[in-house]
Amino acid sequence: MINDIKKDAEERMAKSLGALVDAFKRVRTGRANPSLLDSVMVNYYGTPTPLTQIANVTVEDGRALAVSPWERNMVPEIEKAIMKSDLGLNPSTTGDTIRLPMPALTEETRKNFIKQARTEAEKGRVSVRNIRRDANGTLKDLLKDKEISEDEQRGAEDQIQKLTDNFIAQVDSLLADKEKDLMQV
Repeated sequence: MINDIKKDAEERMAKSLGALVDAFKRVRTGRANPSLLDSVMVNYYGTPTPLTQIANVTVEDGRALAVSPWERNMVPEIEKAIMKSDLGLNPSTTGDTIRLPMPALTEETRKNFIKQARTEAEKGRVSVRNIRRDANGTLKDLLKDKEISEDEQRGAEDQIQKLTDNFIAQVDSLLADKEKDLMQV
């Protein structure tokens, strides 16, 4: 029973870490990366659809993305969706290909992106701590119902704390990598 609680907590913490990685992908660096457009939703015949499902996104060079829609009539809709997204990109269309040049990051925009990354990291830490709180609450309920002893509860709480510390350290490591990536010129 205690192992099930620990396993559930570990799985949920891993999902929180995965969500943080996805959030960091949306924080733009100076380099072109197709995952930057993962969150862009395009109005595809009345249905909001992820851009990656209606177009091919490739890196043209280190500082530009190319979006090639599978249907030529979707070019204006894709342009609109990219402009609406808060990515700060200005699409330019040539025929049926949309180019997205990555603007060079100024010191101010770098600092803003670092703030955004730190906010996302803090959300990840809070999520991991909430999972720890839930697991510890479940353990206390088991103790109250006399299904486990106090020693078993303390041991399990120590293991969950170690798990929490491990995931918090991973969050901090991801944040440090992202900050280093953002500060590269």
